[in-house]
Amino acid sequence: MTQKIRVAIVGLGFGAEFIPIYQNHPHAEMYAICQRSEDSLHRIGDHFGIHVRYSSFEELLEDPDVDAVHINTPIPFHARQSVAALLAGKHVACTVPMATSVEDCRRIVEAQKASGKHYMMMETAVYTREFLYVKELRDSGKLGRLQFLRGAHQQEMSGWPGYWEGLPPMHYATHAVSPLLALAGKEADTVVCFGSGQIAGNLAAKYGSPFAAESALVRLRDSSLAMEVTRSLFEISREYIESFNVYADKMSFEWQQLEREEPLIFRGEDGERVKIPDYARLLPEGIRKYTAEGVYNADENQHLSFKQGNGHGGSHPHLAHEFIMSLVEDRPPFPDVFASANWTCTGLVAHESAMQGGIPLKLPDFR
Repeated sequence: MTQKIRVAIVGLGFGAEFIPIYQNHPHAEMYAICQRSEDSLHRIGDHFGIHVRYSSFEELLEDPDVDAVHINTPIPFHARQSVAALLAGKHVACTVPMATSVEDCRRIVEAQKASGKHYMMMETAVYTREFLYVKELRDSGKLGRLQFLRGAHQQEMSGWPGYWEGLPPMHYATHAVSPLLALAGKEADTVVCFGSGQIAGNLAAKYGSPFAAESALVRLRDSSLAMEVTRSLFEISREYIESFNVYADKMSFEWQQLEREEPLIFRGEDGERVKIPDYARLLPEGIRKYTAEGVYNADENQHLSFKQGNGHGGSHPHLAHEFIMSLVEDRPPFPDVFASANWTCTGLVAHESAMQGGIPLKLPDFR
């Protein structure tokens, strides 16, 4: 593609964080917005000067001027809307998770293959400052040979929209899974997972999932590596943490225990705190500032996930840039549809293992 990519954002809670990023990207046109609530639709459209507005997703897909849709709707809509958009001839970026069933992940993969359009799961964890820093260490050879990986995402979801209540922890595990698999450059192959503790009965009844936490051991495909992932959503006392640890023979990286601290680097048995740099330099000048600020730059207007996640590590402009440039350069985005499905299904299959008492289960190979 040589013209600017005309983007439509669907869902304007978290989705509004991306509007000025696309508006200021040299290869994007922030063309349309879509929201069921017309009050919110017009308020946000007026605020950002966007004139093409839809309250119907189906009507949006009929607009021939839309090149790509960025889906930021509630989790239960992700699979259906991604499939519909791909089959309507639109490129798709979708917030996490890709879907909440293995079969729905398969449907998205098949829709992408049939349409030939791009699909990218917009996983913040593989574009944070911390991830880019460790990736730089890996690529330079400073880490050495990877030996083990560990990820955790613990978050109290009380007070969030009702569909979150009782959600199986591993159904939303991509923030903990993805940096590990991305740094290893491999896909997950086999998983064993155990549930631990109990959440309140009214929460457990929603999805039939009783566990307060789920912890998995994952064997990577075509690799000697294994990784450990822990996820919790309700009734565990813990400051929000979305973390990964990487252990290698020359150097290791450990996430800090408290948000106000700095992470640790180990060389042998010697450890030191390290200040993680910003990576705005990797971005076009017009969107660099969005690694450090939200769209409204006011706490009362920022989406809760942005505030709890400490701005998602400056990842938003990197995500939008990768999606747009994959279209401009006509190449698969990172993550592409296959990595997105594998990262998502790692958690989905882990939950199945936990519900069956921790039996080993193999992940599907969507390729």
